[in-house]
Amino acid sequence: MEQNKIPASVLFCCDHNAVRSPMAEGMMKKFYGHLAYVQSAGVRNDLEIDGFAIAVCDEIGVELSNHRSRSFEEMQDWGDDLGGFDLIVALSPASQRLALEMTRVFHLDVEYWPIMDPTGLGESREAKLAVYRQTRDQIRTRMLDRFGPALDDPD
Repeated sequence: MEQNKIPASVLFCCDHNAVRSPMAEGMMKKFYGHLAYVQSAGVRNDLEIDGFAIAVCDEIGVELSNHRSRSFEEMQDWGDDLGGFDLIVALSPASQRLALEMTRVFHLDVEYWPIMDPTGLGESREAKLAVYRQTRDQIRTRMLDRFGPALDDPD
């Protein structure tokens, strides 16, 4: 798959679908509109969407407050077949392993973007927000490098 070509469908995944993959899903939808069908999932669904993730994405006009966390398993139960995605972007080592395992019968690309997990880092609210902003910006940089400039400039 060539650089800057936006796949028809992208799945972002991480450990809990509560921070990194919802951020990526929200940014992809904001930056590229309806050019791609975008979803996100986690290895597990044991956490709600993270409040700090909502806050730092809100700063760049990405709405996450309505996100409902879901696991790979639930995603399939709800009718989203992993084999139907053109690209899976794993944002954590565990999600990369599971994506590769679950898609080995399909011919599709799984990319690994090593994105920092901000949970548990930072003591104060401001320190936590700073770490979450770093994670958000890592995802944004990778996304813009991979898929090209946003349709409407995010800044």
